[in-house]
Amino acid sequence: MLGRMYKKEAYFLNNIRTFLVKAGANDLDQSLFDQWRKCACHLSVSTRVVRERAVYNFCHYRRRREADCFLPDPDSLARPGPRPLPIIIERAQIVQLLHYVSMLRPKSHETLRPAILRMAIILLYTTGLRRGELVRLTLADVDTQRGVFFIRESKCHKSRWVPLSSSVCVELRTFINLRRQAGIDSRNNSPLICKSRGGAYSNDGFCNSVKTVLIAADIKDHRGYYPRVQDFRHSFAVTALLRWYENNADVQVNLPKLALYMGHVSIISTAYYLRWMPAVIAHASKRFERSYAQILEGGTS
Repeated sequence: MLGRMYKKEAYFLNNIRTFLVKAGANDLDQSLFDQWRKCACHLSVSTRVVRERAVYNFCHYRRRREADCFLPDPDSLARPGPRPLPIIIERAQIVQLLHYVSMLRPKSHETLRPAILRMAIILLYTTGLRRGELVRLTLADVDTQRGVFFIRESKCHKSRWVPLSSSVCVELRTFINLRRQAGIDSRNNSPLICKSRGGAYSNDGFCNSVKTVLIAADIKDHRGYYPRVQDFRHSFAVTALLRWYENNADVQVNLPKLALYMGHVSIISTAYYLRWMPAVIAHASKRFERSYAQILEGGTS
């Protein structure tokens, strides 16, 4: 129901199994569990949380049939820290970022890199795609004539159509022609956003490439923090919310449409992306004043 694949959990359970084999142990106990945890002291807190929780859940499952099975103390497990707030990328910053990318001097073996980065940034900002969805897009999933993407089997195993604006379609046609002229594989299963030689990006490789240009273009917030790739998705949602207020549209009516577009099961998931930004607050306050000022003034008289 939540769309989880449990790939990380499976990896960590296999990891502790390998650890026990190397230790010559037949089962887990407190001492071995502590030793296994120490092997991960260099990892991030979030990774250690998932790692230890996977083992705890497995041991808890075993306890249903094996009363003597070792079960870690839940209070001793790594605890997640507060999630960092997203950084909303402003429209002017996107212009700045695209200008920087267009001015890049590609290396001889990476002639298409500026065009690839430009297309990736445009799609992240204008469609709000998850980074994995963008990396997995193939040429077969792109229909520039009808102006749509087909997102296959994404989170919660859902597929969906994503409409594109006319200006994005123009960018896509130009980019696909550049790919073809550069001799990059144009078969249907070829990744749309690819490396300069046509290979597919991994999630981490794609994030590192985008992060590099964000830092180089000096795209950061007032605290000096640089956005993450997932912050493009937050920015897309907030920009949609701001656009509704600017156009005096009905926000409540449009929220389900945004949820559908972003591939969410319900607007509850979409609400996670709708940060209460100063510009949104200003528009919402003005709308509230227009609608209820007379009532409030009448109540105070």
